[in-house]
Amino acid sequence: NCHLHYHRSKTGGGAWEIKKPAPSSWLMHWGGLTFSVRPTDFKHMGLFPEQAANWRWMQSVIRKARKPVRLLNLFGYTGAATAAAAAAGAHVTHVDAAKGMNQWAKENAALSGAAEQSLRFIAEDALKFVKRESRRGQRYDAVVMDPPSYGRGPSGEIWKIEDRLYSLVRACTDILSDQPLFFLINAYTTGFSPVTAANILRVLMREKYGARQNDPVTCGELCIPCSNGLNLPCGIYARWDGGNGYA
Repeated sequence: NCHLHYHRSKTGGGAWEIKKPAPSSWLMHWGGLTFSVRPTDFKHMGLFPEQAANWRWMQSVIRKARKPVRLLNLFGYTGAATAAAAAAGAHVTHVDAAKGMNQWAKENAALSGAAEQSLRFIAEDALKFVKRESRRGQRYDAVVMDPPSYGRGPSGEIWKIEDRLYSLVRACTDILSDQPLFFLINAYTTGFSPVTAANILRVLMREKYGARQNDPVTCGELCIPCSNGLNLPCGIYARWDGGNGYA
């Protein structure tokens, strides 16, 4: 009974098959937020519903902080995490190399009622932006990143997650505030283990803050529950929870 079916091409990319008439775009709602979704040529529809577990956790940590929170969202895509964090009261800097994605993120923020003064959208390579913020002495209380397996920055910079994730996370530790709340890594790279992402956080946070008996790093898979009682695996996450007093 599906309306649209995406078929992968053996040469890369793919195309949508229209099985029943469907609008070119429509709205979806979660937790008081509103997102615009639409089928794209590269299969994505602008929303990853399995991320709701992270949105819910992130909002809880931000609200419990009871202080102004500056959050950096790297590889921000269409801004669902940006809208969720802003709704919880955070001031969000949203970074994505694709100007079109930043525009989509602005649309979602507006649909979700996020205040413009609490948002900043930057079209730039993630690592270049982080290094520049470090030189400027800028600090953030939380970092969220959703790095792709492979990509190119606006000036042709090549990104491969297995080669550059460690150095990016290390650079991000330089711009954390004195009492950071959390650091969240999402990934959809096939074969990239959640334990690998968690180990990166453990090593670098211990390097910055020293080892603690209660290491506040958790990791796992993100899934979508299916009607047959099974879970559809969709990606991985690793979270460092500074709100537990680690820092």
